[in-house]
Amino acid sequence: MIVANGELGPGARQAARALVRPGDRVIAADGGALHCRALGLTPETVIGDFDSLTPPDLAALEAAGARLVRHPVRKDQTDLELAVRWAVETGADDIVVLAALGGRWDQTLANLLLPALPGLGQARLRLVDGDQQIYLIRGKGRIEGRPGDTVSLIPIGGEARGVTTDGLDYPLQRGTLPFGSTLGVSNALSAEAATVTVEVGTVLCVVIGKGEG
Repeated sequence: MIVANGELGPGARQAARALVRPGDRVIAADGGALHCRALGLTPETVIGDFDSLTPPDLAALEAAGARLVRHPVRKDQTDLELAVRWAVETGADDIVVLAALGGRWDQTLANLLLPALPGLGQARLRLVDGDQQIYLIRGKGRIEGRPGDTVSLIPIGGEARGVTTDGLDYPLQRGTLPFGSTLGVSNALSAEAATVTVEVGTVLCVVIGKGEG
């Protein structure tokens, strides 16, 4: 699990606690370490330029056993990208990112595209915010949730062609999702699981849980 330095409201905080499992590695991207503190977590590693952490914060993290990996302020990647790359390089294959969204559109957009980051290999990267999650589908993917959950398929890097879905209210059979179109927005699960096949291109899959009841 990677905890970024974006927004993590009370509802998202409660959902985040439910995601943590015994044995999970926790990595903080710079000020994400403060979110970890609010969640009652001690990160294994804190990575970034540390512009969001004070010397007392850093001292407390080290005293708690966290490894600090410092990068210069003038760098080519955001702290979150550095954390993602660190996670992959140290063996992670299923990565959940929390607190990746916030008030800055540039940071938020860049974070939402991180599932397409070159170099992830076979690692799965999901951004989670409360009852919402986003991940990448190339080739064939599986969507899990509850009937009625909202599902949106958004093409990136160009149109997605040969898109076939099974288990969604509005099915596609080798359809095309034009880049920049809202055609794939606001579908819904008709079962507890659905499959999506993309013959050409890549889509971001957004799943929004409908909640209880």
